Amino acid sequence: MIVVTGATGNVGRPLVQSLVEAGEEVTAVSRRISAQDVPAGVRHRQADLADPAKLKAAVDGATALFLLTSGDFAAAGGDLDNVLEVARAGGVRRVVLLSSQGVSTRHHPPEFEDAVTRSGLEWTMLRPGNFASNAFQWAEMVRAQRAIAAPFGDVGLPAIHPADIAEAAAVALRDARHAGQVYDLTGPAPITPRQQAAAIGEALGEPVRFDELTQAEAKAQMIRFMPEPIVDRTLEILGAPGALQRVSPDVERLLGRPARTFAEWAASNIAAFK
Repeated sequence: MIVVTGATGNVGRPLVQSLVEAGEEVTAVSRRISAQDVPAGVRHRQADLADPAKLKAAVDGATALFLLTSGDFAAAGGDLDNVLEVARAGGVRRVVLLSSQGVSTRHHPPEFEDAVTRSGLEWTMLRPGNFASNAFQWAEMVRAQRAIAAPFGDVGLPAIHPADIAEAAAVALRDARHAGQVYDLTGPAPITPRQQAAAIGEALGEPVRFDELTQAEAKAQMIRFMPEPIVDRTLEILGAPGALQRVSPDVERLLGRPARTFAEWAASNIAAFK
């Protein structure tokens, strides 16, 4: 059995589906979850990594664990060692951690990866860069005004399609040959916020205006749904991403095909912007 935490999110949902289609027995775990959130026949459990004791029922009898830590968990100084201890006691032998490309570039601290490597479990690190699905934050504005407002309009990052992260995770969870490996996951080419607006407009069939925000204006918006320390760090990275602009070959190495483009993500999610 494979346990997927964060099972209702942009990565967890397609990961559960991918594993089910591969014939795996899956337990879906999220802080808020119901039978309607997962494919038919998938066991689901409500649990929070901040309370590892509640995770026990989900991991008992499992062999592998997909570990997704939320921004809230990180901001609160969550203890991943306790989570991994519960997993190990339940029989888990392999863990795949959804980390961050920022660990590679030293933009983010490595403590969660360190906890996994010292856990005694087989491990694989997935380090995605900028998620294409971050564009959902613009959906309401696009629907109402056919406009997108963002800072750093001409700074490009190789945005990764969450489905590619999910498929990479499914491979790592099912194949022990990926134990001890670290994969940087990116899209196929850098794309700027201005170009993302154009791609969404192309998928809509009508123009989407791009308005560039100052850093202060962007922080005032983002702090409504993200902890302030994460907002500050995110804006710092977006303004001067450096090595985060590098395209990694690891998606193609894992999946045997090129990474999906942002335009493909926009086309498949355009209903959110109409």
